[in-house]
Amino acid sequence: MVCNLLQGKKGIIFGALNDKSIAWKVAEKAYDQGARFTLTNTPAALRFGDTEKLAETCNTGVISADATNIEDLEKVFEETMRMLGGKIDFLLHSIGMSPNVRKGRSYDNTNYDYYQKTLDISALSLHKMLQVARRLDAINDWGSVVALTYVAAQRTLYGYNDMADAKALLESIARSFGYIYGRDKKIRVNTISQSPTETTAGSGVKGFSSLVDFTERMSPLGNATAEECADYCITLFSDLTRKVTMQNLFHDGGFSSMGMSREAMLQYDKSFKPCD
Repeated sequence: MVCNLLQGKKGIIFGALNDKSIAWKVAEKAYDQGARFTLTNTPAALRFGDTEKLAETCNTGVISADATNIEDLEKVFEETMRMLGGKIDFLLHSIGMSPNVRKGRSYDNTNYDYYQKTLDISALSLHKMLQVARRLDAINDWGSVVALTYVAAQRTLYGYNDMADAKALLESIARSFGYIYGRDKKIRVNTISQSPTETTAGSGVKGFSSLVDFTERMSPLGNATAEECADYCITLFSDLTRKVTMQNLFHDGGFSSMGMSREAMLQYDKSFKPCD
């Protein structure tokens, strides 16, 4: 249903790669709700992704930028304000990547150069975005910033490795900047802890299919889809959530509150063997 929740609002969406990306779904929903925005991703992602197709659909432009590079981020905010004719009202951080995970290195065999890249790409990039945006005064009062995270920031999940550390840092940055931005400009900063979602990045985690099945069985409402996550993002961009900030908001069908579900117990019983 189109309700024009974002009519007249402007934004930047980081991380739309292809139609499996949550950021892609957010862009489509934001456009349907009346928003204008720019899309941005790394040069490499733009080469092998479909972001230009999304830009055509949403009648917008694409800005090539490395979100870990301050000069590139300055370019994103300055070009966006020029293209859209003023400051923005919302920002989506949908960026995450671990070289350790991609190369199959276990957490107790971490390559520390890779580890630093994981933190820089997946978490520090949010800090850099917010610091640059604040210095340029690029976000309107009562604007909204949303970053996507995962429950591995609070719980240990096999195979998620150093990405769990990055998500914990991401959530801390959102709280710390949420206080500063809220105090000074009434800008809210939140994270959404989404169900495991079959994006290009998510599917690279070891045992991902099993994880999706497990969380589906554990969640009373089932896993939240990318499209459903996009709907949630839209509400946080809108004026309906003007007093929600510094929160880590679980969007996972109830998984984060569960211990053991009936469905998971039944599955476990099928292969149960008593301990010696």
